[in-house]
Amino acid sequence: MPSGDKSRYTDKQKRQAVHIEQSYEQRGVGEKTATKRAWATVNKLTGGGKRSGSGRKQGT
Repeated sequence: MPSGDKSRYTDKQKRQAVHIEQSYEQRGVGEKTATKRAWATVNKLTGGGKRSGSGRKQGT
């Protein structure tokens, strides 16, 4: 998966990122920075995109 590819994220994670990005933009953060921060926040909250195979992080 190339860097920046969002295909492995669920629809819910994508919706969360859009909502968070809009919130950052309303606070005066630039569009590019808001996008990066939004995806970083989604990754922190959800653990990132869907993964397959053994050895993946198990939920708590």
